[in-house]
Amino acid sequence: MKLTRKKPWYVEALLIMIGTGLMALAINSCFDPAGLVTGGFSGMAIVVKEWTEGVVKGGIPLWVTNVVLNIPLFLIGIKLKGFGFVQKAVLGNTALTVWLAVLPTWNLSGEDLLLASVYGGVIQGAGIGLVFLGQGTTGGTDMMAAIIQKYLRQYSIAQIMQVIDGIVVVIGMYVFGVQRALYAIIAVGLVTKISDGIIEGLKFSKAAYIITSRPDEISHMIMNDMDRGVTGISARGMYSGEDKLMLFCVVSKREIVQLKEKVDEIDPHAFVIVSDAREVHGEGFIERT
Repeated sequence: MKLTRKKPWYVEALLIMIGTGLMALAINSCFDPAGLVTGGFSGMAIVVKEWTEGVVKGGIPLWVTNVVLNIPLFLIGIKLKGFGFVQKAVLGNTALTVWLAVLPTWNLSGEDLLLASVYGGVIQGAGIGLVFLGQGTTGGTDMMAAIIQKYLRQYSIAQIMQVIDGIVVVIGMYVFGVQRALYAIIAVGLVTKISDGIIEGLKFSKAAYIITSRPDEISHMIMNDMDRGVTGISARGMYSGEDKLMLFCVVSKREIVQLKEKVDEIDPHAFVIVSDAREVHGEGFIERT
């Protein structure tokens, strides 16, 4: 059996480069023109650019703010936790900064705020997902949260990040108005959904747990009629006190209907639990390389 190997370093670097490029495209061409602040240092950079338009022509560029905000964090992180703590963020943040500086601005959505939130959310979500697949990060609020958590250990990094990003969104609401802040929330939801889908796998399957008094017949049906594997798990009914064999199997989404119908035919009293399964590795699903 072949085992799944860690991605080569150049593949991880390529994923980070492509991912940060997509993130910069979303920020430059969707969020910034529409005034959508979705949190993070990129959102803060959009606010700073708007604030400084009267001082600097066009406002302070996004990449400049990104560098200014991240450099102190890198230095603090190195001092508190060592270089190993920030090394994964160096490539990601450097790449994002370069992309923000060199990518031209295309207003992909015109004046339509809904399109800006949808396009930006999908593109940035895909970018973040690729960066994480490359085992990278872009620094920003996640690094700030990790540093703060060193002193506020009663809170998780995720909780601290939510507070920081929430503050940035509130500032954006004050600068650009409530309407744009609401559209920014749509973008945040899409970013989370798309990035999670890429990280956790886009190939969905269904896992089924079957508690039945006729396990042999049902397992025979699954193995022969559906050509799927099945595992018997020893279980005990706590109400009846009886020992039972619970069947576990994974099938494709279109096969789950067939499975439930056939189980009902064999044992109308069977108890079937169905749940989502992502990125199933093995024969008949995603083959190991």
